[in-house]
Amino acid sequence: MEPAPALRYFLEVARTGSINQASAHLHVAASAISRQIARLEHEVGVPLFERRPRGMVLSEAGEMLAAHARRSQLESEQVLADLRGLGTLRHSTVRIASSEGFARGFLPEAVVSFRQTHPGVRFHLHVTTPGDATRRVRDGEADLAVTYSLAPEEGIKVEYALRQPILALVPTGHPLAGRTELWISDLLPYPLGLMEQTTTIRQLFDICASLEDLTFQPVFVSNDSGALHAFARLRGGIILAGQLTVRGSGVGEDAVAIPVRNPELAERSVQIQSMARRVLPVAVQTFLTHLMERMDGA
Repeated sequence: MEPAPALRYFLEVARTGSINQASAHLHVAASAISRQIARLEHEVGVPLFERRPRGMVLSEAGEMLAAHARRSQLESEQVLADLRGLGTLRHSTVRIASSEGFARGFLPEAVVSFRQTHPGVRFHLHVTTPGDATRRVRDGEADLAVTYSLAPEEGIKVEYALRQPILALVPTGHPLAGRTELWISDLLPYPLGLMEQTTTIRQLFDICASLEDLTFQPVFVSNDSGALHAFARLRGGIILAGQLTVRGSGVGEDAVAIPVRNPELAERSVQIQSMARRVLPVAVQTFLTHLMERMDGA
């Protein structure tokens, strides 16, 4: 059940930020897309986009219409699945977007355990940045996002949130390995591996360092948590990680996980996110419950 052409063109321009890019993707003349958007704006009586030099950005009214149109599109797809007898736990696909750490252990374990009782459900996991995982849910490209978050997001329902400690993974035999807790100042004399500045864990770490007037010179920086875990496993130095992302890291007996107690590091939470005001399909809702139970038991 496709949305009306005007809404479909509108959503594609909203996604790409460009009439020309929407035209290329939809194989529809740019002039036709432009006319349909002008018609929509005439019907609602307000601009739906702000025309800027670098592209088209949704106005406040455009954001409202886009959220409604995305929900309507997903609900139409669900109605079709129900009519075909597929809207059950059989022959359903759950689309998940997550940041990298959850994809290395926690989510594969959750999928395998869920499929032991619901073998007809399929999964599609897209691994991306925390911000993009949230965007994919808001835009209807994913049913659920499992990610770290620092602040509320517009158009997103937080189905579950859990604050978890940030841990220092310290190689066994290291001078700090026998400690029961650490402060970031304790890490200053030792080789350190950190994620890039775009990640929530690095942003919080940098805030802590600034507040304590500490200057760190990490010996290894990466945007890949797997590379950092390998760095710790090979005894290259200390790294920081969330409790759930330590699962599947492969560190095992090569490192010990010690909580870092700086209060600023407790500002982020693990979240399961869905599109605001969307009625979730049966399979998605059932898997959501399964995920929450596993997080509670973590």
